[in-house]
Amino acid sequence: MQIESRIIVWSIVISPLTVLNLLAEEADNASGQATLEFARDVLPILSDHCFSCHGADEGSREAELRLDIREHALAVKDGVVAIVPGQPKSSDVIRRIRATDDDIVMPPPDALKPLSAAQKDILQRWIGGGAQYAGHWAFRPPKRVDPPAIRQIAWLRNAIDRFVLKRLEFAGLAPRAEAKRHTWLRRVTLDLTGLPPTIGELDAFLTDDSPNAESEVVDRLLKSEAYAERMAMHWLDAARYADTNGYNNDETRTMWPWRDWVINAIHSGMTYDRFLTEQLAGDLLPSPTISQRVATGFNRNHVLTTEGGIIPEEYQAEYVADRVHTTATVFMGISLRCARCHEHKFDPFTQRDYYRFAAYFNNIPDRIVSYNSARMADPVLKVPSPTQQRELDQLNAQQKKLTAELKTRAAGRTDKQAEAIRNDLKAFTDRIAAIEKAIPVTMVMEEMKDRRPTHILIRGQYDKLGDEVSPGLPVSLVGKTSTHETTRLDLARWLTDPAHPLTARVAVNRWWEMLFGTGLVETAEDFGVQGARPSHPELLDWLATELIRQKWDQRAILKLIVLSATYRQSSDVTPQLLDADPRNRLLSRGSRWRLPAEMVRDNALAVCGLLHRQIGGPSVRPYQPAGLWEDVSVERRDKYVTDTGPGLYRRSMYTFWKRTCPPPSMSAFDAPDREFCVIRRARTNTPLQALVLLNDPTYVEAARAFADRIIHHNANDTDRLNFAFRRAVARLPGDAEQAVVNDLLAAARKRFTAQPVAAKELLSVGSSKVDTTIEPAELAAWTSVASILLNLDETISKP
Repeated sequence: MQIESRIIVWSIVISPLTVLNLLAEEADNASGQATLEFARDVLPILSDHCFSCHGADEGSREAELRLDIREHALAVKDGVVAIVPGQPKSSDVIRRIRATDDDIVMPPPDALKPLSAAQKDILQRWIGGGAQYAGHWAFRPPKRVDPPAIRQIAWLRNAIDRFVLKRLEFAGLAPRAEAKRHTWLRRVTLDLTGLPPTIGELDAFLTDDSPNAESEVVDRLLKSEAYAERMAMHWLDAARYADTNGYNNDETRTMWPWRDWVINAIHSGMTYDRFLTEQLAGDLLPSPTISQRVATGFNRNHVLTTEGGIIPEEYQAEYVADRVHTTATVFMGISLRCARCHEHKFDPFTQRDYYRFAAYFNNIPDRIVSYNSARMADPVLKVPSPTQQRELDQLNAQQKKLTAELKTRAAGRTDKQAEAIRNDLKAFTDRIAAIEKAIPVTMVMEEMKDRRPTHILIRGQYDKLGDEVSPGLPVSLVGKTSTHETTRLDLARWLTDPAHPLTARVAVNRWWEMLFGTGLVETAEDFGVQGARPSHPELLDWLATELIRQKWDQRAILKLIVLSATYRQSSDVTPQLLDADPRNRLLSRGSRWRLPAEMVRDNALAVCGLLHRQIGGPSVRPYQPAGLWEDVSVERRDKYVTDTGPGLYRRSMYTFWKRTCPPPSMSAFDAPDREFCVIRRARTNTPLQALVLLNDPTYVEAARAFADRIIHHNANDTDRLNFAFRRAVARLPGDAEQAVVNDLLAAARKRFTAQPVAAKELLSVGSSKVDTTIEPAELAAWTSVASILLNLDETISKP
């Protein structure tokens, strides 16, 4: 693929004093100064300080000067040249940035973006060296390089470690020791399934001293349904999945069939290129199946208004824009939002590029329709379950048989016999109608026969139409404008072309982020000029090309990562290491952070034994404070009705997601509202989170159920405590921990024996059955202990 010569930039200005300077080339030039790299050293400065006024956007351009294109920067204008290669003293850029007069200096003082002395020196050295430009790294196809040679070969487990260790050696650092085996098992099980290992799995692994023990664990995890759920959970934020439409009415929709498609696709081992293709264009595949059409619900997950009195054209423009932004962000890691209203100020995307891309998604009706209690927009698709389809097939066959019999055997039949056949037919018809009504209906993509015209919208306004455009790819990434009309299927094929510069990089980076907390490119949602530069660029490209070499097999890449020595490092940290690598961007240790919201809850339910493992189906409604839905709904008409039975204990990814009122216990742990695509969640630490873990009915009930398991495990307090720690954090307690918990247990026993009412109140929380064979004071005391264990930082964190 050809890349437009317009330069691209990234936003992080690198100080020579920071540890990120380790990304610089190791070679020195003849003067003893580090060699300048345009994309690393110069582009960030131009991007942050110059391009807003001297970049691609004609509307904000000053003095008709562009610095983002070399030919423009070198051109003579009114006898002045901004940049004269090799002659910084003759370059107006240098004169202006070093001026002391506020009327002359650039950037102007009112821009509040002054250049530092070091930045001025970099620009002067760059111009003195010839002022060479280069394209943005992310818009060039990944280049596979051989893993570097390393001295410490004993530490290495696979190619990933060579790239990481090279960076560490250059920084003068050594990797941390290998994590303990129980720590690695808990880490990899949480990472790949979102659930903790059982004690049986822990014991089996710790007693397996075969060289393939770790590999066999990973294979088992990657084949599990829990793995498919974990990866699907990761995908729901990106696809802005929810069970309601959003906006003011926020009415119910039925999109869970798409969510279940994601789970089934991952569990079946569907390759990433196929996973992408079916979601973008499953309906355009030859003879598409119901499953492939359901997959296209990816681009119907956006918010939808069902209000009266709206201007349809206005909201149609919003829906299309959402599909554009989501597709570009999720699969290419770029933001096209700026180009909706004007030329992109930093990335090489024009407004025409934006609306040609939008034309791929502007050819469905989006007309509001009602099905049962749901409100959605055409096109929609009935999605019968296997059971429903089998029963329908049987009933239709029987109905057809009776209809034929009624028509062909009238002679000799009594009126009573004919009436019996008609009654049977009516019964079949009624049953068929009942099943048809119960079949879920979900939104999908489906092209209209007569294509809706797509226009460039002046300043992004729906009612200010510019030129009509046809579907097409960004010119900067394909090198030329296509002369024939293309479809969403062509778009999907372009994205999965091995030569595409972004798709594979973005995918492996997101998986890396899932396993290490931060991607090799920290801004996982933005690989463009304002995004961060990769911490290990050669490793990123090696992984991207490895994904393609492995025929887009996601499992193969994940297995490679979790079996690396890099992943196996201990997360223990020293003050010296914190000073040298404070954010672990050099991967000098294992990564440790609080679990995502869904996993915090799922972990508690799994540890205590309440987790119900049903896969898929309609969303469920676990405990939630009363009155929240009424407070946010029109005329207080929405009422949250808590489920009973297994629905209370399903995995959190199945929780009903109302956009105007997301599950509050998950919002407390930084779950988004899913109004729009989210790639990176915030990760906060607040007092509210501790209050949720101590007081939310889910966690109080989990503590009681956990206490029940602990008590039934053994009659001895020491053995009970050992069991509890192994179940919660996969290890035995230390002496100090045992002493603290024993003191707590003694105090709790004393309190609840003296206050039986308090014990009864504590044990009454939740719907699961209380074991009445256990003394209430004893169960309440161990419930207090279990609550503490479930609230340990270690319990709710990746080790």
